[in-house]
Formats: sequence, structure tokens, C-alpha cells
Amino acid sequence: MIGCTSSTKKILIAISLLFSLHSHSQSVFGYWYGGANVKTNSSANNYLVELILQPENNYVKGVLNYYFKDTYRSLQVKGNYNAATRQLALYDIPVVYHGSLASFEVDCMMNMLATLRVSQTGSDLVGTFKSLPDYKNICPDINFNLHLNADISKKDSVLQAFAEYKESVQVWKPSYDDTLVAVTITPRKVINYVTEKKFTERENVIVNEIEVASDSLKLSIYDNGEIDGDIISLFYNGQLVINNQKLTHKSIKIDLTLDSTKVDNEISMFAENLGLIPPNTALVVIDDGQKKYELRVSSSLEKNATIRIRRKKP
Repeated sequence: MIGCTSSTKKILIAISLLFSLHSHSQSVFGYWYGGANVKTNSSANNYLVELILQPENNYVKGVLNYYFKDTYRSLQVKGNYNAATRQLALYDIPVVYHGSLASFEVDCMMNMLATLRVSQTGSDLVGTFKSLPDYKNICPDINFNLHLNADISKKDSVLQAFAEYKESVQVWKPSYDDTLVAVTITPRKVINYVTEKKFTERENVIVNEIEVASDSLKLSIYDNGEIDGDIISLFYNGQLVINNQKLTHKSIKIDLTLDSTKVDNEISMFAENLGLIPPNTALVVIDDGQKKYELRVSSSLEKNATIRIRRKKP
């Protein structure tokens, strides 16, 4: 048996260390921070971006957080990473349209394509949010450059970020209302062509029918069960009135007036996602001033849960 000299051991250790560093440099694991800018001739719109990535055996998963104008958004993403070519691709990401006058009026469905660049100063993900074919004429490319924060890119930190994702506020506008027990929303016509198109493509399923004693109703909507990151949009008589709201233990309060020209009025819950525990479930409490109706509804990516409301005859 041939023994190893002290110098040989040092060489082997050095080679092992270099191989380890090289392998780590090829990974997209960790916390990435930076900015993204819309690719237009005159636009100065930009997004602040945080990306947390965890490569798996055959794919990569992550949490993408971005701040645009006055609104913050957080969502889960999935895709692929090729370590040999250093190419990262994350798919079907809703990015708020850069020309929106208010938060989340229009979403652009985009893929996030990036190249990992490694240098002595650190690692960067450089690339572009590119629109899917149906949106390419409306939504321009968004270029980004994200830098790896090596100090906090530890396995425990990343796993904790994924575990706590369901508890974090996912769609919000920082305001005084964030400290209240409930957030009251005034329903209005919201323009989101992507959500409206998907709504019409899904099957509307009547899950509850109630008769109420008043034309004026107060709705309170909560997550039904464990808070697992469910996000919904709400349609009233086929019109989008609430867009991209996360369900939590805090109620979303809505005042509605029945349309007296209709025999039935309908409230439809559109699932923006399935949360961590499918399907997307909610507790809807409807108060007509005399009685409270507690209705548990669930929606999927194929079906909209619809509550049909009729005014009691005098």
C-alpha cells in the first residue's frame, strides 16, 4: 500500500477545495437582489427584485419578490437550470404591466431567462423577463441584473424562507390599513385582461344559493383553515372587482349592492393560485343586516366557485 506524503495530502486538499468552489460557483442557490428596467426608448419604469432559489434534482424552485411603483408582490416560481451552460429559465410569471396607472391593473405573463456570471467580485444573474407569445405586442422585455448575497445564502436561511412563504403578505400596498384587524375594499371595475380571459375559460360552478332580506350586503372573506398562501380575485356579476388578494386570518371586507334588474346576482371566486394546500379555499360571510350566512367555498385552476344571491320577495 502506497502512503501519502504531507505535500501530496496538501495537493489533494487543494484540488478538492477548488473543485468544491467551482461546483458551488455553478449553482444558482441562494438570495439574489437587484433591479429590472423596462426595455423601451423612453420608459424609466423599474422594478426592485429579490429572488430566492433552491435547485432540486430535475428543476429549480423559488420565491420571487418585486416592488413596483407603490405595490409589493411575492409569488412562487419554478423552472430549470442547466449548470453546464449556466442558463436559468423560470416560467409563467405574472409581472405587472409597466404602464399601469394603479397597482395590478394588467398582468403580463412572462418567462424569466437568465445567465449565471461568476467573477472574483461575486455572482450575478443577468437576463430578461420575456413575454409569452400572446402578450409580446403589449408587454416589452424587462432587463434585469441580480447579484448574489453570499453572506445570507445559507441552506437554513433559504429553507426558512420557503417555510415562511405562506405566512408572508403576498400582495399589499403599505398603508395604515395594514395594522387593522380587517381591510375594507370598495369594489370597482378592475381592468385585468389576463384574469378576465382566464375567468371566462374556467367553468362557473354554483356552490351556494341564498336568499337575502336586503339589497345592501356586507361580505367578509377569510382563508378557510390553515393560512397557506391562497390568492384570489373576485368577480361580481361577471365583472372583476377585486384583483389578486391574499386570504389570511384577517378579513377582506366588501360592501355590495344587489343589481335590482337581475333575478340573481352572482359572486364568483377566481383562484389565482392553489396555495400550498390545494384547492384554493375561503370562508365567505355574507351579512344582509338580519342574518349572517357562513359559506365555505373552494376554487381550482379549472373551476370558479360561484355564490348565487336572490332578494327575498316582500
